Amino acid sequence: MRRLLATALVPLALLAQAGCSADSDQGRPAASGAPVGAVPSVGASAAQVCAAAQQAGSVAVQTYVDELGRMMVATGASDTQGAEAARQRAEGALTGWRTTLRELSTRATDPPLRTLLTDMADEVEAKGADLDELDETELDRLQQRLDQLCTK
Repeated sequence: MRRLLATALVPLALLAQAGCSADSDQGRPAASGAPVGAVPSVGASAAQVCAAAQQAGSVAVQTYVDELGRMMVATGASDTQGAEAARQRAEGALTGWRTTLRELSTRATDPPLRTLLTDMADEVEAKGADLDELDETELDRLQQRLDQLCTK
């Protein structure tokens, strides 16, 4: 996930150096933290729950990385309001992901999948939007466990 972060930050830094305004996101709506995509009904099949969990994770991680990049660019440009707004959107992405994981865990009928989704939600909740606090290795390991469980 650190490679993903680095990959996302390089183009953002280059854009900032090329003269892009650090406050160009002002017209952009803030992330709501709402769950992404359709959540399957109670008793949904493992395939439905897996697909929803994988989609939610992919969107949340990408949003998180994008917003951290914006936060770093804004911080570098001494744009404290822009940095704070990006930080809040990054936190919103994690909050939405955690909420979706918890909801999916209640809908899963497969006990190992239910346990894994709960574990993932707990890990996401334990961490914040602070880059130093987010244990990317653990999130990656949990995501890999989800991928392994969902391909069975």
